[in-house]
Amino acid sequence: MSPNSLQVICGGTFKGLCDSLRGTIKFYKICTESSLKQKDKKKKKTNEPSLMKNILSCCFWNGGVFLASIIGFNYVLLPIVQEMIRLIFGDSVYDGAVWMWINRILSWTFNTLWVLPLFVVSKIVNCFWFQDIADQAFKTTRGRPRHLPFSTMIADTCFSVLLHLIFLFQSMLASLIPIEGIGMFIGLLHMSLLSSSYAFEYRWFNMGWEVHQRVTCVERNWPYYFGFGLPLALCTLMFSSQLVSGCVFSLLFPLFIISANEAEMKVGDVFSPFPLKLFTPSAQLTNSIFHFLTSKTKKSNH
Repeated sequence: MSPNSLQVICGGTFKGLCDSLRGTIKFYKICTESSLKQKDKKKKKTNEPSLMKNILSCCFWNGGVFLASIIGFNYVLLPIVQEMIRLIFGDSVYDGAVWMWINRILSWTFNTLWVLPLFVVSKIVNCFWFQDIADQAFKTTRGRPRHLPFSTMIADTCFSVLLHLIFLFQSMLASLIPIEGIGMFIGLLHMSLLSSSYAFEYRWFNMGWEVHQRVTCVERNWPYYFGFGLPLALCTLMFSSQLVSGCVFSLLFPLFIISANEAEMKVGDVFSPFPLKLFTPSAQLTNSIFHFLTSKTKKSNH
């Protein structure tokens, strides 16, 4: 790789990293502008919640309810139960197999009756909050969204969800490469691009872009999107628990939606000397699955 190519890649990564912080810096300004527009709408008797209210509600649910309950169980309730067992039965039970089974039963009960249902509900609720936050941020700074036709929108959404799931599985496989440091970096590269794609998808959707346009944009400018998604990927990968990682992701993601909306990324910009087609295998597999399901549906109708 030539020094000039390396300079372009490093520059694109740095710009993406800087743009990812733009939402945090401009957060208050955008919310203030949205609130002013909301006051004008209230005069017209519309009850649409403000951008700040949506973000605070999202943060309260993911941080105040979900994450706090997990932290409270692991760092407050379990230590209290441990200490009570030690005082009642002595150190032999506390250090032995009895406590191991009690710990497992309590954890299984808590996860089954509280964490998992709450996690599923939060995923559904967050989808609506994320979309509202993205729409309001786009309207505040960029104007009226250009939505796709309804049938195209449904197909696009289903394709995108499946694409992200397959790409997530691809990133898990890539991280298992048995070369020290290489597998970890490739996994981090995948997760950073996935985080960027997920954040920018709301902006692209409001611009009327279809899936193939979004995939091409990420692959052509992968250093930029790697830098943009790097902070979010690092924040979520530092936790061993998938539930806690998902909660942290949902807690921080609204800021990255605003960052993606405010990013100084133009259609003609190029931040890489060559495309990196990491999304292509997942996109081809997703396309094959859709073709298979479509053909099955047509045959069943006939």
